[in-house]
Amino acid sequence: MKEIAKNVFQIPVLPRNSINCYIIDDVLIDAGIRSSSKTILQALKYKKITTHALTHAHADHQGSSAVLCNTVKIPLWTSELEKNNAESGNVINEYPNKRHFIARFQQHYWAGAGHHVSRILKEGDTVGSFTVIETPGHSPGHISFFREEDRVLILGDVLVNMNLITTVTGLSQPPDLFTKDKRLNLASIRKIYSLKPKIICFGHGPVLYDKGELEQFMTNHYS
Repeated sequence: MKEIAKNVFQIPVLPRNSINCYIIDDVLIDAGIRSSSKTILQALKYKKITTHALTHAHADHQGSSAVLCNTVKIPLWTSELEKNNAESGNVINEYPNKRHFIARFQQHYWAGAGHHVSRILKEGDTVGSFTVIETPGHSPGHISFFREEDRVLILGDVLVNMNLITTVTGLSQPPDLFTKDKRLNLASIRKIYSLKPKIICFGHGPVLYDKGELEQFMTNHYS
């Protein structure tokens, strides 16, 4: 577990930061894949957690949610459009090609059991010291978490900071295979760019202490 900013901690659950979850204040954000629970529970020994929230309910973010909620006795929060996947554990229904072998692999080996969602999160809600930002596209109900005072952003998979095949670091849109609506995701990229984040925490890839990289990415791809 690595401290990123005040009361913000990264828990990398696979090597090279290829899958991450985070603690913000007393809230666990995302839960890796099904086999991540041991790593996350070990990290939680050092932090008091009262709530678990998801950026979105894909297999590499909700995989350990049910185990963690049941073990630590904490509630699960999601957006309205992620609730069904989170509660059912059927997490690939919205993929452009849910029959693809990688999608089927994720459902079979990465996705965890469903768990009851006790609170629906929406734009402007407060989670700890962070504010919920609705950032749909990669998934229909994707949300991010932003703290204005130091401009820390937990953005899930709106962007990734790693090539998921080579693990080479660098900003890009998430893979098409797992992204419901690329045009809507681009709108969400522009939305988070307008926040001018300074510390950006990704579901995939190392944390970015931004020194102009996001602006350069936007200039190169979307100017």
